[in-house]
Amino acid sequence: MQKKKNYPFTAILGQPQMKLGLILNVIDPMIGGVLLTGQQGTGKSTAVRSLIEVMPEIEVVKDCVFSCNPKAVLNDLCNDCRKRKESGNLEIEKRSMRIADMPLGATEDMVTGSLSIDRVLTEGIRSLHPGLLAKANRGLLYVDEINLLQDHIVDVLLDAAASGINIIEREGISVSHPSRFVLVGSMNPEGSQFVSN
Repeated sequence: MQKKKNYPFTAILGQPQMKLGLILNVIDPMIGGVLLTGQQGTGKSTAVRSLIEVMPEIEVVKDCVFSCNPKAVLNDLCNDCRKRKESGNLEIEKRSMRIADMPLGATEDMVTGSLSIDRVLTEGIRSLHPGLLAKANRGLLYVDEINLLQDHIVDVLLDAAASGINIIEREGISVSHPSRFVLVGSMNPEGSQFVSN
């Protein structure tokens, strides 16, 4: 089955501020993200999705659900990759950057991931069911209609984007993993009371 191609980023005419904002955030994710506002049909979602196509491939640790950077220091790796790097069994592969789309009805567990309490109790292993922040690591996290998200979900996103780490704490157990991503939100001005003309 042939992969569906996005509309090319370079073919988007006009919208220079939108394109510049996206490009600058990809170059330096420490900028903190970008919020795209505009009427429906102005190409916000198209620009975000097509941006991935022009990004270079990245090196990741093979089979890592968090797309850990094999050249990162130990503290910037997930627990599994840390162990593999210490033992010298770190395999590397190249792949394209990913975009994680957040649905409007996302729950906190969908965003952060959740602990597998069964494995903790039966095997004594801290196991994680990865969420959107795991998928977005070293890629883009896109939230369409970000103004409609619940406040506590926005707080979780902003905390992870600022710290570069996602921490999941349940039942006295804590698991963390790297979560460095470009946060891109979009909204229609008429759908929000916070935007003025």
